[in-house]
Amino acid sequence: MKKWIANLPLKRQKTLAVVLACVLIVLVILLSVVWNAVEQKENRVETTGYAMGSVVQQTVYGENAQAASDAVLQAVTELENRISWRVEGSDVARLNDNAGVEWISIEPETASLLSLCREVAARTGGVFDPTVLPVSKLWDFTADEDTFQPPAQETIDRFLPYVNYEDLRVREDSASLKYHYMGIDLGSAGKGAACDAALASYAESGADGAVVAVGGSVGVFGEKPDGSAWSITVRNPYSEEDGETAMGVMEITEGFVSTSGTYEKQREADGVTYHHLINANTGWPEDNELVSVTVYTKANGDGDQNGALSDILATAAYLLGPEEGAELLRSYGAEGLFITREKTVTMTEGFPAFSLLLDSYTLEE
Repeated sequence: MKKWIANLPLKRQKTLAVVLACVLIVLVILLSVVWNAVEQKENRVETTGYAMGSVVQQTVYGENAQAASDAVLQAVTELENRISWRVEGSDVARLNDNAGVEWISIEPETASLLSLCREVAARTGGVFDPTVLPVSKLWDFTADEDTFQPPAQETIDRFLPYVNYEDLRVREDSASLKYHYMGIDLGSAGKGAACDAALASYAESGADGAVVAVGGSVGVFGEKPDGSAWSITVRNPYSEEDGETAMGVMEITEGFVSTSGTYEKQREADGVTYHHLINANTGWPEDNELVSVTVYTKANGDGDQNGALSDILATAAYLLGPEEGAELLRSYGAEGLFITREKTVTMTEGFPAFSLLLDSYTLEE
Protein backbone atom coordinates (compact mmCIF):
# COMPACT_ATOMS: atom_id res chain seq x y z
CA MET A 1 0.00 0.00 0.00
CA LYS A 2 2.80 2.43 0.94
CA LYS A 3 4.62 1.61 -2.33
CA TRP A 4 1.45 2.20 -4.34
CA ILE A 5 0.88 5.56 -2.70
CA ALA A 6 4.52 6.54 -3.21
CA ASN A 7 4.19 5.91 -6.98
CA LEU A 8 1.32 8.38 -7.28
CA PRO A 9 1.94 11.95 -8.33
CA LEU A 10 2.58 14.30 -5.42
CA LYS A 11 -0.69 16.16 -6.00
CA ARG A 12 -2.63 12.84 -5.94
CA GLN A 13 -0.82 11.87 -2.74
CA LYS A 14 -1.88 15.09 -1.02
CA THR A 15 -5.47 14.63 -2.19
CA LEU A 16 -5.54 11.05 -0.94
CA ALA A 17 -4.07 12.12 2.40
CA VAL A 18 -6.84 14.67 2.82
CA VAL A 19 -9.49 12.06 1.94
CA LEU A 20 -8.04 9.55 4.40
CA ALA A 21 -7.88 12.20 7.12
CA CYS A 22 -11.52 13.04 6.50
CA VAL A 23 -12.48 9.37 6.65
CA LEU A 24 -10.59 9.02 9.94
CA ILE A 25 -12.36 12.04 11.40
CA VAL A 26 -15.74 10.64 10.32
CA LEU A 27 -14.91 7.28 11.94
CA VAL A 28 -13.88 8.98 15.17
CA ILE A 29 -17.12 10.98 15.16
CA LEU A 30 -19.18 7.85 14.47
CA LEU A 31 -17.42 5.92 17.25
CA SER A 32 -18.00 8.84 19.60
CA VAL A 33 -21.68 8.96 18.68
CA VAL A 34 -22.03 5.21 19.19
CA TRP A 35 -20.20 5.37 22.52
CA ASN A 36 -22.32 8.29 23.70
CA ALA A 37 -25.45 6.45 22.59
CA VAL A 38 -24.42 3.45 24.67
CA GLU A 39 -23.68 5.69 27.64
CA GLN A 40 -26.95 7.52 27.12
CA LYS A 41 -28.85 4.28 26.85
CA GLU A 42 -27.24 2.98 30.02
CA ASN A 43 -27.66 6.30 31.87
CA ARG A 44 -25.38 5.17 34.63
CA VAL A 45 -24.44 7.40 37.56
CA GLU A 46 -22.03 6.51 40.37
CA THR A 47 -22.03 8.67 43.48
CA THR A 48 -20.46 8.67 46.94
CA GLY A 49 -22.00 10.55 49.87
CA TYR A 50 -21.97 10.44 53.65
CA ALA A 51 -24.77 9.82 56.16
CA MET A 52 -25.36 7.81 59.31
CA GLY A 53 -21.66 7.95 60.08
CA SER A 54 -20.97 5.88 56.97
CA VAL A 55 -20.14 6.24 53.31
CA VAL A 56 -23.20 5.95 51.05
CA GLN A 57 -22.25 4.51 47.66
CA GLN A 58 -24.69 4.30 44.76
CA THR A 59 -24.74 3.07 41.20
CA VAL A 60 -27.99 4.12 39.56
CA TYR A 61 -29.36 3.42 36.05
CA GLY A 62 -32.11 5.35 34.27
CA GLU A 63 -32.91 8.61 32.54
CA ASN A 64 -33.10 10.46 35.87
CA ALA A 65 -30.28 8.54 37.56
CA GLN A 66 -28.61 11.62 39.04
CA ALA A 67 -31.85 12.97 40.49
CA ALA A 68 -32.67 9.54 41.89
CA SER A 69 -29.25 9.34 43.54
CA ASP A 70 -29.65 12.79 45.09
CA ALA A 71 -33.09 11.86 46.41
CA VAL A 72 -31.70 8.74 48.10
CA LEU A 73 -29.01 10.67 49.95
CA GLN A 74 -31.68 13.06 51.18
CA ALA A 75 -33.94 10.16 52.24
CA VAL A 76 -31.11 8.50 54.19
CA THR A 77 -30.25 11.78 55.91
CA GLU A 78 -33.90 12.29 56.87
CA LEU A 79 -33.97 8.76 58.29
CA GLU A 80 -30.86 9.46 60.35
CA ASN A 81 -32.46 12.61 61.72
CA ARG A 82 -35.43 10.52 62.80
CA ILE A 83 -33.86 7.41 64.37
CA SER A 84 -30.37 8.36 65.60
CA TRP A 85 -30.08 8.78 69.35
CA ARG A 86 -27.23 11.21 68.69
CA VAL A 87 -29.43 13.67 66.74
CA GLU A 88 -31.16 16.13 69.03
CA GLY A 89 -34.90 16.16 68.49
CA SER A 90 -35.04 12.81 66.68
CA ASP A 91 -37.77 10.34 67.59
CA VAL A 92 -35.27 8.14 69.39
CA ALA A 93 -33.51 11.02 71.17
CA ARG A 94 -36.86 12.31 72.46
CA LEU A 95 -37.83 8.80 73.51
CA ASN A 96 -34.60 8.46 75.48
CA ASP A 97 -34.99 11.92 77.01
CA ASN A 98 -38.46 10.97 78.25
CA ALA A 99 -37.51 7.55 79.61
CA GLY A 100 -39.53 6.83 82.73
CA VAL A 101 -41.58 10.00 82.21
CA GLU A 102 -44.22 9.72 79.52
CA TRP A 103 -45.24 8.32 76.16
CA ILE A 104 -44.18 10.43 73.20
CA SER A 105 -45.48 10.66 69.65
CA ILE A 106 -43.18 9.26 66.96
CA GLU A 107 -43.39 8.64 63.24
CA PRO A 108 -45.11 5.36 62.27
CA GLU A 109 -41.92 4.27 60.45
CA THR A 110 -39.94 4.67 63.69
CA ALA A 111 -42.56 2.72 65.61
CA SER A 112 -42.44 -0.07 63.04
CA LEU A 113 -38.65 -0.28 63.28
CA LEU A 114 -38.77 -0.36 67.08
CA SER A 115 -41.36 -3.13 66.97
CA LEU A 116 -39.18 -5.20 64.63
CA CYS A 117 -36.18 -4.78 66.94
CA ARG A 118 -38.28 -5.74 69.93
CA GLU A 119 -39.54 -8.85 68.13
CA VAL A 120 -36.02 -10.05 67.27
CA ALA A 121 -34.91 -9.31 70.84
CA ALA A 122 -37.63 -11.62 72.15
CA ARG A 123 -36.61 -14.39 69.72
CA THR A 124 -32.96 -14.16 70.82
CA GLY A 125 -33.69 -14.24 74.53
CA GLY A 126 -32.39 -10.70 74.82
CA VAL A 127 -28.82 -11.16 73.60
CA PHE A 128 -29.84 -8.68 70.93
CA ASP A 129 -31.70 -5.74 72.46
CA PRO A 130 -32.50 -2.25 71.11
CA THR A 131 -32.41 -0.88 74.69
CA VAL A 132 -28.69 -1.68 75.00
CA LEU A 133 -27.66 2.00 75.00
CA PRO A 134 -27.02 2.35 78.78
CA VAL A 135 -24.34 -0.32 78.44
CA SER A 136 -23.10 0.26 74.89
CA LYS A 137 -22.31 3.89 75.81
CA LEU A 138 -19.82 2.58 78.36
CA TRP A 139 -17.71 1.16 75.53
CA ASP A 140 -15.98 4.08 73.88
CA PHE A 141 -14.62 2.60 70.67
CA THR A 142 -13.88 6.11 69.40
CA ALA A 143 -11.12 6.47 71.99
CA ASP A 144 -7.49 6.31 70.93
CA GLU A 145 -5.70 3.00 71.21
CA ASP A 146 -3.54 4.41 74.00
CA THR A 147 -6.43 5.64 76.11
CA PHE A 148 -9.09 2.95 75.56
CA GLN A 149 -10.07 0.92 78.60
CA PRO A 150 -13.03 -1.45 78.99
CA PRO A 151 -15.59 -0.44 81.62
CA ALA A 152 -15.32 -2.03 85.03
CA GLN A 153 -17.62 -4.96 85.75
CA GLU A 154 -19.23 -3.06 88.62
CA THR A 155 -20.07 -0.22 86.22
CA ILE A 156 -21.64 -2.63 83.75
CA ASP A 157 -23.59 -4.28 86.57
CA ARG A 158 -24.92 -0.87 87.61
CA PHE A 159 -26.43 -0.14 84.18
CA LEU A 160 -27.36 -3.64 82.98
CA PRO A 161 -30.75 -3.65 84.79
CA TYR A 162 -31.83 -0.78 82.50
CA VAL A 163 -31.36 -2.97 79.41
CA ASN A 164 -34.65 -4.79 78.86
CA TYR A 165 -36.60 -4.83 75.60
CA GLU A 166 -39.78 -5.73 77.50
CA ASP A 167 -39.73 -2.25 79.04
CA LEU A 168 -39.90 -0.67 75.59
CA ARG A 169 -43.59 -0.11 74.81
CA VAL A 170 -44.57 0.65 71.22
CA ARG A 171 -47.84 1.69 69.61
CA GLU A 172 -48.55 2.69 65.99
CA ASP A 173 -47.43 6.28 66.44
CA SER A 174 -46.08 6.50 69.98
CA ALA A 175 -43.66 4.77 72.33
CA SER A 176 -42.25 4.89 75.83
CA LEU A 177 -39.43 3.54 77.96
CA LYS A 178 -40.65 2.36 81.34
CA TYR A 179 -37.75 3.50 83.54
CA HIS A 180 -35.31 6.37 83.90
CA TYR A 181 -31.78 5.71 82.58
CA MET A 182 -33.09 3.47 79.80
CA GLY A 183 -32.13 4.27 76.22
CA ILE A 184 -32.57 3.08 72.62
CA ASP A 185 -29.70 2.48 70.20
CA LEU A 186 -30.73 1.50 66.66
CA GLY A 187 -27.18 1.27 65.36
CA SER A 188 -27.68 -2.40 64.50
CA ALA A 189 -30.71 -1.58 62.35
CA GLY A 190 -30.01 1.85 60.87
CA LYS A 191 -27.86 1.00 57.85
CA GLY A 192 -30.30 -1.67 56.69
CA ALA A 193 -33.21 0.69 57.29
CA ALA A 194 -31.37 3.21 55.13
CA CYS A 195 -31.33 0.66 52.30
CA ASP A 196 -35.09 0.24 52.73
CA ALA A 197 -35.49 4.01 52.42
CA ALA A 198 -33.22 4.04 49.38
CA LEU A 199 -35.19 1.39 47.50
CA ALA A 200 -38.46 3.16 48.26
CA SER A 201 -36.90 6.37 46.93
CA TYR A 202 -35.68 4.65 43.73
CA ALA A 203 -39.19 3.39 43.09
CA GLU A 204 -40.63 6.87 43.58
CA SER A 205 -37.98 8.44 41.34
CA GLY A 206 -38.54 5.92 38.57
CA ALA A 207 -34.98 4.58 38.48
CA ASP A 208 -34.48 1.54 36.24
CA GLY A 209 -31.99 -0.19 38.51
CA ALA A 210 -29.63 0.62 41.34
CA VAL A 211 -27.36 -0.74 44.03
CA VAL A 212 -26.79 1.19 47.25
CA ALA A 213 -24.34 0.46 50.06
CA VAL A 214 -24.64 2.15 53.46
CA GLY A 215 -21.86 0.95 55.71
CA GLY A 216 -22.17 -2.82 55.95
CA SER A 217 -25.62 -3.00 54.34
CA VAL A 218 -26.47 -3.25 50.63
CA GLY A 219 -29.76 -3.06 48.75
CA VAL A 220 -30.43 -3.67 45.06
CA PHE A 221 -33.31 -2.30 43.02
CA GLY A 222 -34.59 -3.25 39.58
CA GLU A 223 -32.23 -4.58 36.93
CA LYS A 224 -28.95 -3.75 35.27
CA PRO A 225 -29.22 -2.75 31.59
CA ASP A 226 -27.74 -6.12 30.56
CA GLY A 227 -30.04 -8.07 32.87
CA SER A 228 -27.16 -9.71 34.76
CA ALA A 229 -27.16 -10.34 38.52
CA TRP A 230 -25.76 -7.85 41.00
CA SER A 231 -22.35 -8.83 42.39
CA ILE A 232 -21.96 -8.14 46.11
CA THR A 233 -18.54 -8.42 47.74
CA VAL A 234 -18.22 -10.20 51.09
CA ARG A 235 -15.47 -8.51 53.07
CA ASN A 236 -12.39 -10.33 54.30
CA PRO A 237 -12.37 -9.90 58.11
CA TYR A 238 -8.57 -10.26 58.04
CA SER A 239 -7.96 -7.73 55.28
CA GLU A 240 -5.38 -5.82 57.32
CA GLU A 241 -3.31 -8.98 57.70
CA ASP A 242 -3.92 -10.50 54.25
CA GLY A 243 -3.90 -7.30 52.22
CA GLU A 244 -7.04 -8.53 50.42
CA THR A 245 -10.30 -6.67 50.94
CA ALA A 246 -12.70 -9.22 49.44
CA MET A 247 -12.91 -12.85 50.54
CA GLY A 248 -15.80 -13.75 48.28
CA VAL A 249 -18.52 -12.55 45.93
CA MET A 250 -22.22 -13.34 46.00
CA GLU A 251 -24.69 -12.87 43.15
CA ILE A 252 -28.25 -11.63 43.77
CA THR A 253 -31.07 -10.38 41.58
CA GLU A 254 -33.00 -8.57 44.33
CA GLY A 255 -33.05 -7.99 48.06
CA PHE A 256 -30.64 -6.91 50.79
CA VAL A 257 -27.31 -7.99 52.22
CA SER A 258 -25.92 -6.95 55.62
CA THR A 259 -22.73 -7.93 57.38
CA SER A 260 -21.78 -7.62 61.05
CA GLY A 261 -18.16 -8.25 61.94
CA THR A 262 -15.85 -7.86 64.89
CA TYR A 263 -13.44 -5.89 62.69
CA GLU A 264 -15.82 -2.94 62.24
CA LYS A 265 -15.06 -1.28 65.59
CA GLN A 266 -12.45 -2.68 67.94
CA ARG A 267 -9.85 -1.60 70.44
CA GLU A 268 -7.12 -3.37 72.37
CA ALA A 269 -6.32 -3.00 76.07
CA ASP A 270 -3.82 -5.03 78.10
CA GLY A 271 -3.36 -7.49 75.27
CA VAL A 272 -7.11 -8.16 74.86
CA THR A 273 -9.06 -7.07 71.76
CA TYR A 274 -12.62 -5.85 72.32
CA HIS A 275 -15.25 -5.23 69.63
CA HIS A 276 -18.57 -3.42 69.40
CA LEU A 277 -20.97 -6.39 69.14
CA ILE A 278 -22.30 -6.32 72.69
CA ASN A 279 -24.27 -9.18 74.21
CA ALA A 280 -27.10 -7.29 75.91
CA ASN A 281 -27.47 -10.00 78.56
CA THR A 282 -23.89 -9.64 79.78
CA GLY A 283 -22.92 -6.11 78.73
CA TRP A 284 -19.70 -7.43 77.19
CA PRO A 285 -18.60 -8.01 73.59
CA GLU A 286 -19.71 -11.51 72.61
CA ASP A 287 -16.75 -13.90 72.58
CA ASN A 288 -17.50 -16.84 70.31
CA GLU A 289 -15.94 -18.56 67.32
CA LEU A 290 -17.30 -16.08 64.78
CA VAL A 291 -15.68 -13.00 63.25
CA SER A 292 -18.50 -12.02 60.89
CA VAL A 293 -21.98 -12.92 59.68
CA THR A 294 -23.48 -11.92 56.34
CA VAL A 295 -27.27 -12.09 56.00
CA TYR A 296 -29.39 -12.06 52.85
CA THR A 297 -33.09 -11.17 52.84
CA LYS A 298 -35.42 -10.87 49.88
CA ALA A 299 -37.41 -7.74 49.07
CA ASN A 300 -41.06 -8.63 49.57
CA GLY A 301 -42.64 -5.48 48.25
CA ASP A 302 -43.23 -1.78 48.82
CA GLY A 303 -42.83 -0.64 52.38
CA ASP A 304 -41.24 -3.82 53.75
CA GLN A 305 -38.42 -3.68 56.30
CA ASN A 306 -36.26 -6.45 54.96
CA GLY A 307 -33.25 -4.18 54.69
CA ALA A 308 -33.53 -3.37 58.38
CA LEU A 309 -34.23 -7.03 59.07
CA SER A 310 -31.04 -8.14 57.31
CA ASP A 311 -29.04 -5.67 59.43
CA ILE A 312 -30.67 -6.70 62.70
CA LEU A 313 -30.34 -10.40 61.95
CA ALA A 314 -26.65 -10.06 61.06
CA THR A 315 -25.93 -8.74 64.56
CA ALA A 316 -28.35 -11.11 66.29
CA ALA A 317 -27.00 -14.18 64.47
CA TYR A 318 -23.45 -13.23 65.38
CA LEU A 319 -24.39 -12.88 69.04
CA LEU A 320 -26.17 -16.27 69.04
CA GLY A 321 -23.34 -18.12 67.28
CA PRO A 322 -23.49 -20.23 64.10
CA GLU A 323 -26.01 -22.90 65.11
CA GLU A 324 -28.58 -20.79 66.95
CA GLY A 325 -27.92 -17.93 64.55
CA ALA A 326 -28.74 -20.12 61.54
CA GLU A 327 -31.92 -21.26 63.28
CA LEU A 328 -32.95 -17.63 63.84
CA LEU A 329 -32.37 -16.87 60.16
CA ARG A 330 -34.49 -19.83 59.11
CA SER A 331 -37.35 -18.57 61.28
CA TYR A 332 -37.37 -15.36 59.21
CA GLY A 333 -36.79 -16.97 55.82
CA ALA A 334 -33.36 -15.33 55.66
CA GLU A 335 -30.03 -16.83 54.58
CA GLY A 336 -26.61 -16.44 56.14
CA LEU A 337 -22.88 -16.87 55.67
CA PHE A 338 -20.78 -17.40 58.80
CA ILE A 339 -17.00 -16.85 59.02
CA THR A 340 -15.06 -18.21 61.99
CA ARG A 341 -11.74 -17.21 63.55
CA GLU A 342 -10.21 -20.24 61.87
CA LYS A 343 -11.26 -18.87 58.47
CA THR A 344 -13.90 -21.50 57.82
CA VAL A 345 -16.98 -20.43 55.90
CA THR A 346 -20.41 -22.02 56.31
CA MET A 347 -23.64 -21.05 54.56
CA THR A 348 -27.29 -21.82 55.08
CA GLU A 349 -28.84 -24.05 52.45
CA GLY A 350 -30.56 -21.31 50.45
CA PHE A 351 -27.74 -18.76 50.44
CA PRO A 352 -27.32 -17.07 47.01
CA ALA A 353 -24.62 -18.14 44.55
CA PHE A 354 -21.24 -17.51 46.19
CA SER A 355 -17.64 -17.68 44.96
CA LEU A 356 -14.71 -17.90 47.37
CA LEU A 357 -11.80 -15.70 46.28
CA LEU A 358 -9.10 -16.50 48.84
CA ASP A 359 -7.31 -19.83 49.28
CA SER A 360 -6.71 -19.04 52.95
CA TYR A 361 -10.39 -19.74 53.66
CA THR A 362 -12.10 -23.13 53.78
CA LEU A 363 -15.64 -23.43 52.48
CA GLU A 364 -17.48 -26.13 54.42
CA GLU A 365 -20.42 -27.97 52.93
